[in-house]
Amino acid sequence: MISPDELLAAMPFAGTTGLVIESASAEEVTGRLPWAPERCTAGGAMHGGALITLADSVGAACAFLNLPPGANTTTVETSTRFFRGVRSGEVRAVARPLHTGRTTIVVQTDLYDTEGRRVAQTTQTQAVLTG
Repeated sequence: MISPDELLAAMPFAGTTGLVIESASAEEVTGRLPWAPERCTAGGAMHGGALITLADSVGAACAFLNLPPGANTTTVETSTRFFRGVRSGEVRAVARPLHTGRTTIVVQTDLYDTEGRRVAQTTQTQAVLTG
């Protein structure tokens, strides 16, 4: 089994953002990204790109853990809906597979603020790369 630290090390960009993967299994991957001024837009709200980075990274880790032996993956489609801004604390991500097929894996990642309110929801399709 691969550890959360090993998953993060396999995604160098994600590691540079301050993202942390907390737990990782094929059924669920969780992570978090603290609010920081350098991750914000005007007005102190966390930048949508930072939130998408969190969702994409945690979702990709979930897809990776659902791959058949010897396969790899890459994102082929992603869709994010934003519900509220984050101006403090951290954002927690919970990714779960919706579909694990032969050629694609679909993952839904929900993002929550420190008060447990949904901030955003991302659905991404990952290609299953074999051979």
